[in-house]
Amino acid sequence: MKITDVETIVIQNIQPYRGGRYWLFVQLITDEGIIGLGERPSGNATNLDSQISLVKNLCQQFAIGTSPFDIESLWQRIFASRHDYRHPGLDATPALSAIEMACWDIVGKALNQPIYNLLGGRVHDKLRAYAYMPTDGIWENPERAGEIATRLVEDGNTACKFDPFQPLFPHPRDFPLKTIRHVAKIFKSIRDAVGDELEIGIGTHGQFSTSGAIRVAKELEEFSPFWFEEPVPPENIDEMARVAAHTSIPIATGERLVTKYEFAELLKKQAAQILQLDVGQCGGILESKKIASMAEAHYALIAPHMYCGPVAAAAAVQLDTCSPNFLIQEFNANDLHSEIFVEPIQFENGYITPPTGPGLGVELDESVVAKHRA
Repeated sequence: MKITDVETIVIQNIQPYRGGRYWLFVQLITDEGIIGLGERPSGNATNLDSQISLVKNLCQQFAIGTSPFDIESLWQRIFASRHDYRHPGLDATPALSAIEMACWDIVGKALNQPIYNLLGGRVHDKLRAYAYMPTDGIWENPERAGEIATRLVEDGNTACKFDPFQPLFPHPRDFPLKTIRHVAKIFKSIRDAVGDELEIGIGTHGQFSTSGAIRVAKELEEFSPFWFEEPVPPENIDEMARVAAHTSIPIATGERLVTKYEFAELLKKQAAQILQLDVGQCGGILESKKIASMAEAHYALIAPHMYCGPVAAAAAVQLDTCSPNFLIQEFNANDLHSEIFVEPIQFENGYITPPTGPGLGVELDESVVAKHRA
């Protein structure tokens, strides 16, 4: 079997724009008629021309004419054969991830097996998931946070995350004590309403200085947060490790890191205990499995990031299902995430049921694709 062509599909997302205003899907076509599906997460980009060109150029240079089964070889050639791709960051690595993801989809379809069966088999029959807590009005009225938390628990959720420190930019910076203690009131309202029935992750995006992050952690420790996400900007692992050494709150990070090499440094320096790798950005499914295995050896857990379209989300589910150190999956979706598949990924009462179909276990509904194609 050989890859013979590549096609890209741009989907106009619906509001709320979970995973960005546009989704970029990649289809690899083979000479045996099997088509593999991948996704290059596009964030909030409004012009995807450069991303599309990069995907197509990489496929022309490295994928077309090769076997989709040779995933490791393809990955190494894309990543390392050109000097300027060796450290691609969040530009070329997501494109590589999409191509790699599509190859796994082809392999699974050819063998009539879900990808997780090809990576060690099912470990979890269902996957715990979390979503963002709606935050409308909770800053003005912290008691409202307790009401929202109660509804989340009633709907079957066991975990959530919210971003209490706004705005995201500029960073890193410190927040005044008045602000920090107001956030503590929000946490107290949740604990008073639902007790220990709901885990609460502190969602941040590297807003704090090292000293500011330690101060925030000290104030919120009494509420036992699920994690403290990106307390400082992720590029300085030494400073994140300094925060981790000063708090009992688990540190989570990884959505902006790529490849096993960056995650290895994170684990070596004990900067985080929860890795939020993004399967669609960090290098693809096999690279994510390697990162998860490194984490397992350090007794660290994975909680994959999901601010993406439904195809990259489906890839994360495949990883979760076969990873013994899986903790929880972000599930940041809107209605289109489900509507675009013939058989949607099942999410109910705070849990995802892994699909049993071959490959990624999902198939695009062409009528929905046509309706939303940009």
